[in-house]
Amino acid sequence: MTAPETTAARHVVDDNLFTVGDPPQLIGSRCTVCGVETFPRSKSCSRCTSEQMVDVLLPREGTLWSWTIQGFLPKNPPYAGKETPLTFVPYGVGYVQLAGTDGGDGVIVESRLTENDAAKLTIGMALELTLIPFTTDDAGHEVVTFAFAPVRGAS
Repeated sequence: MTAPETTAARHVVDDNLFTVGDPPQLIGSRCTVCGVETFPRSKSCSRCTSEQMVDVLLPREGTLWSWTIQGFLPKNPPYAGKETPLTFVPYGVGYVQLAGTDGGDGVIVESRLTENDAAKLTIGMALELTLIPFTTDDAGHEVVTFAFAPVRGAS
């Protein structure tokens, strides 16, 4: 598993959520007792309560299960962006169904979407994990987060 990369010019929003390798991947957990997968990582299983969890790199591609457009500035905190009501740009938010890593049911991940035009989003469309700029830290370094983008050429 590639460790998240924090450089002098670019940081990650949370180094427990994803790798920044080429390509990036979400870091989840799989229960070795019942096979349930979770995101974000978990120390115990939500299905059987076992603490026998292992880290797994989740699939990069999935399908859009449901979505909405975030049309107003989220409350800060917990939102950590530096936009103001005047600079805020609406963004897509969706649930993305990922296949299981070991033949299991997989997991549904809540994520930002790179698309914010409702006319271009459809349930069932193919999406792919990517990294996007989120904000800057107090030292002016870019902070990136993960998002899902429509797969080019997919219908």
